[in-house]
Order: sequence, then C-alpha cells, then structure tokens
Amino acid sequence: MSRVGRVRAETVAAGRSFLRRRTAVFFTFFFPLLLVLIFGVLVRTQPGGGGLFSQPDAYYLPGYLATVVLFTPLSRVGSEIARHRDDHRFEKLATTPLTRGEWLLAHTLVNVGVIGVASLLVFVLVTLVTGAAIPISLDLLVLVPFVVVGVVLFCGVGAILGRVSDTQDGVIAASNSVALPLLFLSDTFVPPDLLPEWFLPVVNLSPLTYFSRGVRALTFEAPTADGLAGLGAAGNLAILAVLALVAFGVGAVAVPRGE
Repeated sequence: MSRVGRVRAETVAAGRSFLRRRTAVFFTFFFPLLLVLIFGVLVRTQPGGGGLFSQPDAYYLPGYLATVVLFTPLSRVGSEIARHRDDHRFEKLATTPLTRGEWLLAHTLVNVGVIGVASLLVFVLVTLVTGAAIPISLDLLVLVPFVVVGVVLFCGVGAILGRVSDTQDGVIAASNSVALPLLFLSDTFVPPDLLPEWFLPVVNLSPLTYFSRGVRALTFEAPTADGLAGLGAAGNLAILAVLALVAFGVGAVAVPRGE
C-alpha cells in the first residue's frame, strides 16, 4: 500500500472512531458555542469602558476561534495516544508499514475537518448573536490556512503531551494546564495593555499569539502597532507555519512505536 493509501485508511478509521463517540462529538462543538453565548451575549462587551471586554465585539473573534483550534487538538490527539497505548495498539501498528508521521498526519487531517466545521459555526454565531462588525472581503479566505496551520501545530503539541502523560486523565490535566494559560495570555481575550509591561515578551513566545493577531488583522483592524504586534496577517501566518512544522515534527517523533 502506498503512503497516500496508508494515510487515507488511518484517516477514515480515526474519523469513524471519533464519530462513534457521541459525547466527544457533542462537546467538541458545544463548548466553543457555549463560550460565545456566555461572553458574547451574557457578559457583553463595554467598548471604551476599560478593563476586560472593553473592546468591540469583533476584537474577540480570534479568542473564540482560538478556543477551538487550541483545546480540541490538544485533548483529542493526546487522548488518542493514551488510548492506543492502553489498548496496546501501537504494538500492532509497529507490525504495519504505517509510520509515526503518517499516523499523526491522519489524525491531524481528522482534526482539521472537525475543527474547520466548528470554527465556521463559531464564526457564524459570533456575527449573528454579538453583532460583531466583521468586514466581508476575499481576505477572510485566509482564515482557512490560519485554522489549518493552527490545528497542525497543536496536534503536534497534543502528541507530545500524549507521550509524556501516563494516562488519559493525565492527558486531560496536562492539556488544560497548557491550554488555559495560552488562551488568556496570547492576545486573545486579554488585551496586552492590561498585562504588566515585563510580561509582554512572554506573550510573544506563545504560538497562539500569532494565530490571534493574524486573525484579528483579517477580521478587525489593520496592524498599526510596532514590532511583532504589527506583522499583519501574512507575517503572523508565516511564523505560525514555521512553528507548526517544528511542533508536528517533534510530535511525530513523540508518537509511541511498539511500546
């Protein structure tokens, strides 16, 4: 069987496995939509009021999308590795031509499809229920590569977490420990001007920062800041792509083989 055939077969199997777990399917789509309803409808923004949620509604679209792009790959890929390890499936895979990179690629493709649909639902819901003024243009199509590259990046990180965690519970704990700080400290829901000045260089170290700034450049404002914050969509996507390649490569090596 060719490499394409092996990846296709594993992708189909992984997709069917995901769809059979109805609870996982439900919460994959429900959690980000719930977040939009809580922060976008109940909390509401207070433009010009200072503090959290003081920006216009459209400012927070990258944060809502980041929730899907960040949490889902970390937990799904990490849990899948832990599940495979507990069921001794990697021993069986070691007897097949399927490589670690092909295995991770197949599961990444499943996540791209699932998260792509979830991101579209989030985008539609944000525009409908929050009244966010998002300029409609062909530039919005660049959101697709942002989502794809973001998913690739965090699938790689999820594979690493799955390798270093002993159990599925450990994967979930590790995923939340990584995802929660990144979600709120990556120029998503908390504007950088609310953070201590000494902490701003740390924000630039987060890969999610380049996702949120790039998406915001497409959906909210043209880049006007200096330095890394003013890279624009293309610059942020380029950095995100490099980080995704590194994370995917390390994640592929981290996938267990015959343990």
